[in-house]
This record gives sequence, C-alpha cells and structure tokens, in this order.
Amino acid sequence: MRKLIFAIFLAAAPMLGLASGEGPHLEEANIDLGDQASLQRGAKYFVNYCLSCHSAKYQRYNRMAKDLGLTDEEVINNLMFTSDKIGDTMNIAMPADKATGWFGNPPPDLSVIVRARGVNYIYSYLRSFYLDEKRPFGVNNTIFPDVAMPNPLWQLQGSQKAVYEVEKDSAGNDVQVFDHFEPVTAGTLSPEEFDQVARDLTAFLTYVAEPIQMERKRLGVWVLLFIAVFFVLAYLLNKEYWKNIH
Repeated sequence: MRKLIFAIFLAAAPMLGLASGEGPHLEEANIDLGDQASLQRGAKYFVNYCLSCHSAKYQRYNRMAKDLGLTDEEVINNLMFTSDKIGDTMNIAMPADKATGWFGNPPPDLSVIVRARGVNYIYSYLRSFYLDEKRPFGVNNTIFPDVAMPNPLWQLQGSQKAVYEVEKDSAGNDVQVFDHFEPVTAGTLSPEEFDQVARDLTAFLTYVAEPIQMERKRLGVWVLLFIAVFFVLAYLLNKEYWKNIH
C-alpha cells in the first residue's frame, strides 16, 4: 500500500510543482478563440510562414473556412498554396527526405502541438528566438534550447540577443540564467504588433488542435442547464411520490 501511495505521489509531483527544475518562464498568451478576426489572421500567418515546412494534416481547408467565417472562395484564393481541392488537409509539398537533409529531422506536424506543449509554451516560443552564431541557422531559442530551425518570423520581429546573468546554483556553482532580450535589428513590425502576430498564430494553432472546442463549450452550457432543470423536476417528483409515506 505504501508503494502505491508513493507511486501516486511521484506521478502527481509535476502537476503540483514538486518536480525538480522549474523549466523556462512562459508568458501568458491571453488568446480569445471567440475572436474570428484573430483566428483569420492566424490562419494567414500559418500558411505564409509555417506551412512551407510544417503541416497540419488533421485540419481540412473547408472545415477551417466554415469555423472561421470564411467562404470557400476566400480560402482558395488566399490560403491554399500547397493543395488544389478545398476538401484537402493542410499538408506540405516538401518531400520528407529533403526536409531531413535540411533540418536533421522532418519538421513535425503542428495539428496537435498546442495540446502537446500548451498555449503559453507556443506563444512564448514564437517570441523567444535570439541570435546565436554557434547554431546552424544562426539563431537559438530560450524556450527550446538548440532549436534546429530558423526563426520563421524574423522579418516581422527583427533580431534580438539574449542577455544572461550569472547566479549561484544550490551547489554554489556559477550558472548563466536568462534575464531579458535586447533588440539588434528592427523588423517590419513594432514589438507590440509582433506580439499580436504571435498571439494570433497561437490562437489559430489552438483552434486547429481542437476545432470543436468552442462548439463543445457552447453545448456544455445547454447540458448544464438541462441537468439543472431535470434536477428540479426529479426533486419535485420524488417529493410528490413520498409525501404520503411516513
């Protein structure tokens, strides 16, 4: 019994914040899946800056059009660059062997990346590329150290360098701890505008990870209302049934 309790405690430790190592600091994404304009912008950024390497093979263009308030014609004319049919999934045209040769591994599909990593992780990751001459593409990422891809949004964001401070660890050794970013070259967008781009792209990937999410929440409200009404009727029926029984 003690072994079982100990095993349960170890399994729950990461959720309780008791696991060793706190991990990277994540910024709050504060996305709004009810904001269709944000989702539409996120879809635009995804097909322009991500879809050349990363697929979303569980998402169909026509389903995206329906959920995001777009017509099939708008999607075909503005968001379809790697497929010919509106019913196709969002795959890439790059052969797997070529992608492996460029990046060392095939770029992962992003259909459920938000469910695997979390909303705040993706938002923070998109904003955390920095210059690093030691890396093959000249950039690294504080959220995903030794990242094997370039910064896809560098033209919008510009470039930045990571500033570290030296602190003592528990053993008294000097360790470098990330402190902040400093801009090096300006992008086409201001920092505030780029943050919104990262937020829109994160919102779209969150939608792709579970397209039914908003509908599920809407139906959940009606289910709870039905349960509440049914509880009142069941209570009154029970009271009426037992009123003459002592």
